[in-house]
Amino acid sequence: MKITATAFALCVLLAAPTKMQRAEPDWPAIDAEALQHFQALLKFDTSDPPGNEQPAADYLRQVLEREGLPVEIFALEGHRPNVVARLRGSGAQRPLLLMGHTDVVNVDPARWTFPPFGAVRDGGYIYARGTLDDKDNLTASLMVMLILKRLKVPLARDVIFLAEAGEEGSTQFGVEHVVNQHFLAIDAEYCLAEGGGVRREGGQVQFAGVQTTEKIPRRIDLIATGVAGHASMPLESNALVHLASAIEKVARWEAPIRLNETTATYFQRLAEISPPEAAARYRDVLVPGKVLEVDRYFRQAEPRHFALLHTTATPTIAESGYRINVIPSEAKASIDVRTLPNDDPTEILELVRTAIGDPAVRVEWGPRNLRPTGVSRLDSEAFKAIEAAAARQYGTVTIPMMGTGGTDMAYLRTRGVQCYGIGPAIDVEDGPKGFGAHSDQERILERELYRFVRFNWDIVTSLAASK
Repeated sequence: MKITATAFALCVLLAAPTKMQRAEPDWPAIDAEALQHFQALLKFDTSDPPGNEQPAADYLRQVLEREGLPVEIFALEGHRPNVVARLRGSGAQRPLLLMGHTDVVNVDPARWTFPPFGAVRDGGYIYARGTLDDKDNLTASLMVMLILKRLKVPLARDVIFLAEAGEEGSTQFGVEHVVNQHFLAIDAEYCLAEGGGVRREGGQVQFAGVQTTEKIPRRIDLIATGVAGHASMPLESNALVHLASAIEKVARWEAPIRLNETTATYFQRLAEISPPEAAARYRDVLVPGKVLEVDRYFRQAEPRHFALLHTTATPTIAESGYRINVIPSEAKASIDVRTLPNDDPTEILELVRTAIGDPAVRVEWGPRNLRPTGVSRLDSEAFKAIEAAAARQYGTVTIPMMGTGGTDMAYLRTRGVQCYGIGPAIDVEDGPKGFGAHSDQERILERELYRFVRFNWDIVTSLAASK
């Protein structure tokens, strides 16, 4: 049979997609390399305080530059650098930012079974400070950058890697410096960072949580004043007694219940995958006439869900006195406050004053590094890509979450970047056992580190690879 030139050309076009499909990563080799980089990063003591991220930053720079990826370093102080690398795309879409922080919270080595910076592998786990916060995200983002470069994946948008310093309480050296002084280097449409995670219970995946907004950390100081005197003669004006009463009232105080799009969707989707009794409670959160009863239950049995419905105030520090036999003239306590994104701080402060109701106690905002507020959309291309990747890698549904703690995504959301917090699969039983982030035995399942790299790969290629 004679084949015309037109027919031949058509055959070539039909065959091309099969031949031009993107190469699949060699995952066993990628797993081995991810472990190598992960352990290397964990072994650097980047505790904050005091803060010395330079060894980790130098390592990342060497790895990236060895692959031909240009690196920029931005530092407010030389030993606390931020590392930025960029893979160029066609510019058809705005960039995607992958962000992780190199610092970790400090440790008490005496409380660790394994050396906190030993990156010890034992029983399928890797033990070290930073395994969950945040060198897992850091390693996954690094691996995605390396794979994209090696496979020469055509990109519709730039992919930017940011390894930031100072997330654990000294953001002026990290995200604030980069956002305020070098924002053009990281300006993006979407950002992936820490703050979420895949929930496992009894070894089974329950859902993938994605942080789309977060509460705002603040500080309230209570200052009680009275008359100093000899402790052998009790005084009604005892500042410490007034402070103790105020602390108890704050601990029992409850701010108004308020839902937002993220928390309403969270409880709605959680109800769809929960056992009948729990599902009924989560649905009742959305019913004005029933939410108060559920809220009482949450306060006793599910404090993490109670915290999603309210601005919270938790007493954490108290200071008073200098001698056992002297009644102090002043006593002070500090309250950790986490306001809802849509709550008015002025109203919250006045509500706390009213709850205390004691003219001998001043109630005022205390010094704290205030994070801005912001919310990422649930109908975005990025959220849909995360949902698809969670279904593929974990076989589970995705639920948006409001973080009760703070992340550096807050500084990007206020600049218009849609940020989404993701994380690896973690057993809920690990936290109470003392194996969670900031715990004395922080650990991650090794196989979940590898799956998290694949999860990131799926999201990034879905969002950034040319179609």
